[in-house]
Amino acid sequence: MNGREMLFLAIVFVVATGLALLALLLFSAGPLRQRLFGFIAAETALPGGDGWVERAVKVARPFSRLSLPEEGWERSPLRTRFMNAGWRDAASAPLYFAAKSILALVCPALAGLVAAGPMEVLPRQAFMLLLFLAATLGYYLPNAILARVVARRQRALFENIPDALDLLTVCVEAGLSLERALVKVADEIHIKSVTLAQELQLVLMEMRAGFCKEKALRNLALRSGVEDIDSLVAMLIQSERFGTSMGDSLRVHSDNLRSKRALAAEEAAAKIALKLLFPLIICVFPTLLLVLMGPAAIQIYRILLPSMLATHAR
Repeated sequence: MNGREMLFLAIVFVVATGLALLALLLFSAGPLRQRLFGFIAAETALPGGDGWVERAVKVARPFSRLSLPEEGWERSPLRTRFMNAGWRDAASAPLYFAAKSILALVCPALAGLVAAGPMEVLPRQAFMLLLFLAATLGYYLPNAILARVVARRQRALFENIPDALDLLTVCVEAGLSLERALVKVADEIHIKSVTLAQELQLVLMEMRAGFCKEKALRNLALRSGVEDIDSLVAMLIQSERFGTSMGDSLRVHSDNLRSKRALAAEEAAAKIALKLLFPLIICVFPTLLLVLMGPAAIQIYRILLPSMLATHAR
């Protein structure tokens, strides 16, 4: 099977799929479905969603069913990862799973079109392996993006939690309760870290909704996914339960987190020399050698050229 045959099969597949989708749109019970959806539009509307977001979710929902786990993902670790990334919108899950399905189909198609030219010299097993690797890459690319978002958000929380603890310590030692201190800290830390302020505001909303302090704080540790916040929550719960001095505990914990943040910064600074080594070797050193040895090479060429021409003339 050469490249032309593969391209012809791909075109036939696209045309057949388009005709099938067009038939589904034409012969489906559109008016009846619209009337039924009209009664539950207020319940199924995405909170705070714009028109294009809702349309994107409607388009992506059939594709999301291809990657959605059969047992449901609400209780899976992926749901926790969504909370760690801050994706709490109802449109996050359909768009995420639809992206996995679409990329798993598009990446092999693009790889097949690119490899259709050298198909004659490329073995069939290698071509199938290329398609499999492209599908795997497309399927797991949203996972990598999600991990990147989670890591960036957790780093932002880790870097700003010591400053929030300093404010919380001042408020607690001034005589405020934990809830009122969290209100003050959420208002003040919003200038520096919007992410941390939103998490604290969610804790306050859960407390006002009827959750106990222990439950609200444990939900904070679960949403953040940061180990230091988990230890902070455990410390606050113990101080609240046993009646120990919360100000002293917060001060000690803040000092520990600040020392840990400084050590992390020093570690990142120590890695700079190693990370700069490869760009220097690949980019700077060849240019430097060209600048240093270029004039000498030109001079040697000018000296040896007449002798070479004379030898050739003889």
